[in-house]
Amino acid sequence: MTTWFITGVSRGLGLALAKAALAQGDQVFGTVRGEVPAPLRGAARFEAIELDLADPAAAGAAVERVFAAAGRLDVIVNNAGYGLLGAIEQATDAEVARLFEVDVFGPFHIIRAALPHLRAQGSGHIVNITSIAGRAPGIGSGLYSAAKHALEGLSAGLAQEIAPLGIKVTAVAPGAFRTDFLSDHSIRHSAADQAYAASVGRSKAAFDAMAGRQLGDPDRAAEAILALVRAEDPPLHLLLGSDALRRARDKLDAVIGEIGRWEALTRSTDFAEAGAPAGR
Repeated sequence: MTTWFITGVSRGLGLALAKAALAQGDQVFGTVRGEVPAPLRGAARFEAIELDLADPAAAGAAVERVFAAAGRLDVIVNNAGYGLLGAIEQATDAEVARLFEVDVFGPFHIIRAALPHLRAQGSGHIVNITSIAGRAPGIGSGLYSAAKHALEGLSAGLAQEIAPLGIKVTAVAPGAFRTDFLSDHSIRHSAADQAYAASVGRSKAAFDAMAGRQLGDPDRAAEAILALVRAEDPPLHLLLGSDALRRARDKLDAVIGEIGRWEALTRSTDFAEAGAPAGR
C-alpha cells in the first residue's frame, strides 16, 4: 500500500488523484481549506488535513502529522495552488506576494519539512504540479508563469540533490484540463487596463471561452500520475495533455532556433585564446 500526501484535494486534479489512489487501495492524506468534498467524506484510508499553504508553520505541522500517523510517506504531491491572470504591470504587490506564497513557498515548506523523514527512510517521490505556462508562457499569465517556472527550477535542482538519497522528483506540467481552474475558486484577475486590450484583453476572452471545454480529462491525468509514481525509472519532467505537448515543442523549437541565430555573439564573450586575434 502506497501512502500519499496530496495538497488541495477539494476539487480538480487533487480530488481526482485522491479518488484514484484510494480506488487502488492506497492511503491518502489530503489537505483542504474548508469542507471535505463529498466523494472523500467517510472514505476508508483517507484523512483530511486543514491547511493554508501560505502559513509556513502550518505546512510543517501538516507534514509531521502525516508521518506521526502513518510512520512513512511514499508520495508527496504539491498540487494546491491558484492562478493570477492579467497584465504584469497591473498586478499589485499583495497579489504577487500571495501568489508566490502559495504556489512556490508552499511547496518549498512542505518539501523542506518532509526531507528529513524521506532521507531517514531512504525513499520517496516528490511530485510537483507545475503548468505548461511555466515552460511555455502565454499572454496574460506572466506572473502565474513565473511562479510555475520557479517550481520547475526548484524541482530540477532538487532532483539532483536528493537522487543519491533514493528520493525521486517529478515536475508534472498539465495543459488545460476540464476542472474549475478557470473559476473564482482557482483564478484571480488583476485590474484590467485598456492599454493591454489587444493582448491581455484578447487572452482573457480566450480563457473565458475555454471554461468547460478544455481538452484534458482530470481522471485520466490522475491515472497518468499513478503510472509515473509506480514506474521504476520515472521522468523528471512530464507533460499532461496534447495541448501541453504542442506548446512545449513549439517553445523548444523557438529556443533552439534563437540559440543558433545568436551563437556567434554568445561565443564572442569567452576569453580570447592565447595568440588569437582580439574578438575572435
